[in-house]
Amino acid sequence: MAAKIKKGDKVVVITGRDKGKSGEVVRVLPSESKALVRGVNVVKRHQRQTQTQEGGIISKELPLHLSNLALADPKDGKATRVGFKILDDGRKVRVAKRSGELIDG
Repeated sequence: MAAKIKKGDKVVVITGRDKGKSGEVVRVLPSESKALVRGVNVVKRHQRQTQTQEGGIISKELPLHLSNLALADPKDGKATRVGFKILDDGRKVRVAKRSGELIDG
């Protein structure tokens, strides 16, 4: 199955604590059906000091479930569903259902 959300995509959070926020996908974890989004789902963690990293309270992003994310439409940046289309040259590309715009051209 082709992936609907990939690394580098602009996504919108559609539910949960960060609803309405958008950001870029940094990493996708397909085995867990989760994605790490820059600037979204930021939590504070108490970090013990190690040789390489100093201690204290650090902020880091945690992965979000893919069902809570929607791709941002390339035209207006609002949440859209993803469809697939096969071009004349045989390539399978993702299409925004909202505007019909190609996502990866």
